[in-house]
Amino acid sequence: MTETKISSLAIKVFEKAVDDYHIHDDINRSVINPFDKKDFQHLLYEKNWIDTIQWHYEDIIRDPNIDPNEGMKLKRLIDSSNQNRTEMVEYIDSYFLNLYSNINPKNDAKVNTESPAWALDRLSILILKIYHMREESLRSDVSEQHRNDCDEKLKILLEQREDLSESIDQLLLDLSRGEKKMKVYKQMKMYNDETLNPVLYKKR
Repeated sequence: MTETKISSLAIKVFEKAVDDYHIHDDINRSVINPFDKKDFQHLLYEKNWIDTIQWHYEDIIRDPNIDPNEGMKLKRLIDSSNQNRTEMVEYIDSYFLNLYSNINPKNDAKVNTESPAWALDRLSILILKIYHMREESLRSDVSEQHRNDCDEKLKILLEQREDLSESIDQLLLDLSRGEKKMKVYKQMKMYNDETLNPVLYKKR
């Protein structure tokens, strides 16, 4: 797999995961990953499935009539999903760290503002936005103005997809040439850690 093909590969896998989810549209349905665990596509599919489930969690929790107890349960699911999302991004970055482990960066090589996996995370979310904005642009139960507005937003999202894809491929090319340094920082999330969140450790 060449670096310049990773963004287009990711788009295809992300789109498949989104389409597969919406066959049943069930937040409680377990992922059935069609890719071999040894393949990079397996990681990408798993990543987008997490994002897709969380997208729908976020929709549901914004129901103004949601039962407070159900809302709290959902908030905890969102927290857990966020943790899973972060861990998956870091796992994907480990793939890239290994991929470029034999590359010696040039003396003037810079660290990019975000790692490859966090850029792919943005692409995964963008694919979800495109899917749902396209749905909105095709609704028959809304005004023509609503459809037109959503269609304009969809065009912008599609342009963002092209720009982000190009940026990802360029970053990976720069890393392969030693023009950028592959460096990964853990997120160091604190709110779920009983030793770091004062609300949690003061109650022990």
